[in-house]
Amino acid sequence: MIIDAHHHLWDPADRPYPWMDDSVAPIRRRFDVDDLRTATQGTDVTRTIVVQAVHDPGETAWLLAQPAPVAGVVGWVDLTAPDVADRLATIAHPRLVGIRHQAQDEPDPEWLARPDVVRGARALATAGIVFDLLIRAREHAAALALVDAVPEASFVLDHAGKPTIEHGDLGWRERMRDLAARPNVVCKVSGLLTEAGPDWQHQPVARYAREAVETFGPDRSMFGSDWPVSTLATDYVDVLRTTQEALSGLTPAERDAVFRGTAERVYLAGASSQT
Repeated sequence: MIIDAHHHLWDPADRPYPWMDDSVAPIRRRFDVDDLRTATQGTDVTRTIVVQAVHDPGETAWLLAQPAPVAGVVGWVDLTAPDVADRLATIAHPRLVGIRHQAQDEPDPEWLARPDVVRGARALATAGIVFDLLIRAREHAAALALVDAVPEASFVLDHAGKPTIEHGDLGWRERMRDLAARPNVVCKVSGLLTEAGPDWQHQPVARYAREAVETFGPDRSMFGSDWPVSTLATDYVDVLRTTQEALSGLTPAERDAVFRGTAERVYLAGASSQT
């Protein structure tokens, strides 16, 4: 059994997705659970975590209504709102397992370290909800400041910190070590093929996947497909196969942690599924 800890569903006809410019034209259409089931057919993926893709509470409500294999939702709430705790209570749901804000798109690289965001992260911790970190190198220092300011919170680093694989990323290992030194952070081995660019098959994607797991350890690492963004590089089965091959040196127990156990513990311990 495999848990896909990071994928998306969306319908641009329902709401605008500002990042969907012409560079992602092939995925600028509706992707729903039927598409997901087709993509995962023939794999061992049985449960998934769907992740927000726009700062819109309406999208979160839509994601929470999705049927199996969706087992958990990483949604969105305005973490800077003075009444963030009340807003979290309003959207409380057994399958709301996390909150994400696309900090990489904020004009201010220090957005995550702002006092109002720190207050919002504390509200997430009180509610027992994980905070997904979508960051690049630019936001790294602010992410560290946030994690250190809220040690009681649980954080998930999306896409292994988005290394610039295509161009090389000399500072990536150090950034990963910084975050791995914080015990309340776990890492998603996800999005690496798209970060590697169109020539990903000739890039060291496997090495980045292995080093991410080596740095955090299998019990703090989890697989995510990043589908359908990943289809800009290749199909779902190829993403899964490439990740499995990259991590083939792990023991069976370690592979089970990366492909199931960590996601189950971090996201789904208290979640209930919907058919």
